[in-house]
Amino acid sequence: MSWADDPYNNAFAESFWSRFKAEVLEGGVFLDLEDARTEIFDYIEIYCRHFALEYKSPLIFESDFYTKLASLL
Repeated sequence: MSWADDPYNNAFAESFWSRFKAEVLEGGVFLDLEDARTEIFDYIEIYCRHFALEYKSPLIFESDFYTKLASLL
């Protein structure tokens, strides 16, 4: 296990590429380059972003964040 400030700690990146390969490249074949771009965009921008934002829109997530922050102060 390495420290958080270790520049060689790439566990996050390794995890991302592992899931990416398992979920996006599962079938192994795209119809064409545009199909590959669309699938990759959908995975990163839609699935990953919404997962990170607790499946909320960015505006609602930010509003909830500032509401919780104000209640702590």
